[in-house]
Amino acid sequence: MRYIDDTVVIKRMTKRITLNKVWKALFFLATTFALVTLAILLYRIVTQGVDYLTIDFLTNFASRFADKAGIKAALVGSLWLMAVVAPVSIILGVGTAIYLEEYAKKNKLNDFIRLNISNLAGVPSIVFGLLGLTIFVRMMGLGKSVLAAGLTMSLLILPVIIVAAQEAIRAVPNDQREASYGMGATKWQTIVRVVLPAAIPGILTGSILALSRAIGETAPLVVIGIPVILQFLPNGLLSQFTALPMQIYDWAKRPQEEFQHVAAAGILVLMTVLLLMNSIAIFIRNKFQKRY
Repeated sequence: MRYIDDTVVIKRMTKRITLNKVWKALFFLATTFALVTLAILLYRIVTQGVDYLTIDFLTNFASRFADKAGIKAALVGSLWLMAVVAPVSIILGVGTAIYLEEYAKKNKLNDFIRLNISNLAGVPSIVFGLLGLTIFVRMMGLGKSVLAAGLTMSLLILPVIIVAAQEAIRAVPNDQREASYGMGATKWQTIVRVVLPAAIPGILTGSILALSRAIGETAPLVVIGIPVILQFLPNGLLSQFTALPMQIYDWAKRPQEEFQHVAAAGILVLMTVLLLMNSIAIFIRNKFQKRY
């Protein structure tokens, strides 16, 4: 007596193999489309902006003439912005993640907080711009300063850093915590000497990727009214400044064709900064990552 009908098995296998080939072809087309689009975009930006990417472009201030326009104020302003965003967002983000993962009890309130933090990571950036305009610019009277923009950008990337730090802390095996407690260490000593060192690669990788988003965002800066053309550099946290995305946005919307090329050169500078930051994140992850 035969329990398996070979004809039925072959028919079903053929159908599954065909379906697998169809899905494989669709995924390949999706990947190819994304890569071709990215290649066309990069080719157009490089061919448009590479001739304007000179030392004078990096050292000149903005100008109403395309051949004299430079990105010095925007580049230095972005570095000032990161000097505020990085410490504020990383300290608050990692601190929040440590509390939620190591100290907070498992109850409905804390689950609700964790769920909302995750949801905040997907809120449009312009909403954080309106929040920064209301709190930092108007209520606290910080104006269009480096500090106001830095705090606004910190709010924008804070949920991303919290989620990344939570995942990194959660990935540390409980065996290591229990071994530390078994040696007589306190909870704080276990966190500082066992949990954080093991979670640092994941925390830093998530933080640097979040900072890369902050340096390229434009909408929050537009909402809080950051100027686009300045002929001076910021000299403090309360100074006015401009940033790379704002400068590129101003050049890109001008009707003169020459400024389109200048905007492409600015995009190349911004992409170089982003690639540098992402490379650091990849290096840190590969060098310090541990497999349990």
